[in-house]
Amino acid sequence: MPIIKSAIERVKTNNKANARNTTQMSAMRTAVKKFETANTAGADNVEELYLAATSAVDKAASKGLIKRNKAARDKSRMAARYAK
Repeated sequence: MPIIKSAIERVKTNNKANARNTTQMSAMRTAVKKFETANTAGADNVEELYLAATSAVDKAASKGLIKRNKAARDKSRMAARYAK
């Protein structure tokens, strides 16, 4: 545990950021998984889930949670699966 006041504040800030990032990453992964399972099952709301998943991936990339190339790769793979 840090003793210096600025280090203590930094730990608090890092913990808050970590919690926020973890929540947003989890939401993105959940959206992608929902699309994948609905697409393989042949559900009716696949288009809606596809749009939600691409939006979640874009949001994660814009916030710096994932890199732009990973976002593009994920969206490309989802688009290819959606087209089939």
